[in-house]
Amino acid sequence: MSSGPTIFDRLLLRARRRRAAALGPATFLLDRVAGDLAERLAAVLRNFALAADIGTPTDAVRRAIAATGKVGSLIAVDPDAGRGAAQFTPIAADEEALPFAAGSLDLAVSALALQFVNDLPGTLIQIRRALKPDGLLLAALLGGDTLIELRQAFGAAESEVEGGLSPRVAPFADLRDIGSLLQRADFALPVVDSERLTVRYDEAFALMRDLRRMGATNALTERRRTPLRRATLQRMAEIYAERFSDADGRVHATFEIIWLSGWSPHPNQQQPLKPGSAKQRLADALGAQEISAGEKAGR
Repeated sequence: MSSGPTIFDRLLLRARRRRAAALGPATFLLDRVAGDLAERLAAVLRNFALAADIGTPTDAVRRAIAATGKVGSLIAVDPDAGRGAAQFTPIAADEEALPFAAGSLDLAVSALALQFVNDLPGTLIQIRRALKPDGLLLAALLGGDTLIELRQAFGAAESEVEGGLSPRVAPFADLRDIGSLLQRADFALPVVDSERLTVRYDEAFALMRDLRRMGATNALTERRRTPLRRATLQRMAEIYAERFSDADGRVHATFEIIWLSGWSPHPNQQQPLKPGSAKQRLADALGAQEISAGEKAGR
């Protein structure tokens, strides 16, 4: 496990995921991401003998990528292993302490799980080491704009009612951070992109019920331990409706999905050209006139 700062209470997170499963989980977001991940994998022109799904809360990703026909054996890495479908090999392990030998996996995937690890750089390094040369990581996690409306509404309500702020929504990473982390973990050909999904609700309380059924309620280590005051909660809902409602009176919530992919280095992978090795000038390719250094363009 990481020796760095403990941002998330991982035991509490697992307990809340179990509670969500018992309540009847809200899986619409995870199902959407699982389908998109399978499409991205289908676009890769190769097959993978051994894959691991790291931390995805349900078997949605495992079922989706199995249907592509691109994966042989599939391992499900989950602290509560055994909850998924029987055709996948379960391994009880935490995303922060992966049990794989170096160079043992052809493919690693993960959906909406890695944003809750305390040491994301360390986890990415572990994944890269577990991949064989030319092995692929393909993952999705929640980005920094996720639930920005809820964050602002809670902040305004607490400042107004209680005269202070407490952490209510997790601090997710942004796009540039993820790209830098892939490079630090020594992934080759790293690619990062994002999409924003807008989900509409009758009221803020309906959003909070969905978050509970996603197992995604506040699991921050520095969360306030005292119960949330009813007046603060009611004011939050009022501010949410005032600031983030559509013309029909329904409120909206943003979920930012950050997609990342990278390959374990291999000599046969495409490499950037060395400076000065181009066989054609850029000016010629663009059909433009080249201007030497120090020469001013005419007007």
